[in-house]
Amino acid sequence: MVSRLAGIDCGTNSIRLLIADVGDGGLRDVHRETRIVRLGQGVDATGEFAPDAIARTRAALTDYAALLRAHGAERVRMVATSATRDAVNRDAFFAMTADVLGAVIPGAVAEVITGAAEAELSFRGAVGELDSAAAPFVVVDLGGGSTEIVLGGDGVAASHSADIGCVRLTERCLHSDPPTSQEVAAARSVVRERLEVALREVPVEEARTWVGVAGTMTTLSALAHDMASYDSADIHLSRVPGSNLLAVCERLIGMTRAQRAALGPMHEGRADVIGGGAIVVEELARELRARAGIGELVVSEHDILDGIVLSIAG
Repeated sequence: MVSRLAGIDCGTNSIRLLIADVGDGGLRDVHRETRIVRLGQGVDATGEFAPDAIARTRAALTDYAALLRAHGAERVRMVATSATRDAVNRDAFFAMTADVLGAVIPGAVAEVITGAAEAELSFRGAVGELDSAAAPFVVVDLGGGSTEIVLGGDGVAASHSADIGCVRLTERCLHSDPPTSQEVAAARSVVRERLEVALREVPVEEARTWVGVAGTMTTLSALAHDMASYDSADIHLSRVPGSNLLAVCERLIGMTRAQRAALGPMHEGRADVIGGGAIVVEELARELRARAGIGELVVSEHDILDGIVLSIAG
């Protein structure tokens, strides 16, 4: 029996929707969409959501609710991650989601999940199509507010959620356009400090394959493969050699926002923060080569969204 289910992932930078048919054959996409709403704008500095950020998120969620109705989704699970964990006025956000989603599916409301839960959902979504012979996997979900690092094979063996997302790092350290060498050095220092803690908890030395998910990773793959425009089908399960990855990251870090925005595969809402994401990826790439001998990144278009839908499929 096939069920039509939906997952919504509301992060620091984007809100994403997956409507899928779920049966014995796994997931079949009906509709998949991303909107950049920057819900976490200023949360690192102020500790609360800005009213205009909630308004942008409400507008996108209203459109998603209409899609749930149009496609006949039976159930939906909406999860909120890093920014919502940190915001003191998150009750206003939850009330908004209950109002918008509840009008379509009674009782539906967003839920905030822990970094560990986020890591597990990301891992489940990311490795579903990968050959088990390539395990153990280290899955890196690089978001706007946090980066989840997850090690596992059949299931999660260890995970850590580090507060080094692309939005958080940009707002904290990368103020100039392009960023100065001093700002980049400060950002690297923050990333290395957070990774030192993360890699004490997650023994990446055991990993054989590095899998990257979410917008920074997929955009880096598109640029490394010289795509004229973003092509989800070609990006999914693409492989990026370490030398190519580092070259793309270095180029992005040194660019102005306007130069990044002019790149064909670049989403307009990502151009101002992807430099921060590139710094995280560079530091991770160096650690994984040194600790596990991994010199290649596998990029998956399937991630926490797929994990969210599978979590309500029973």
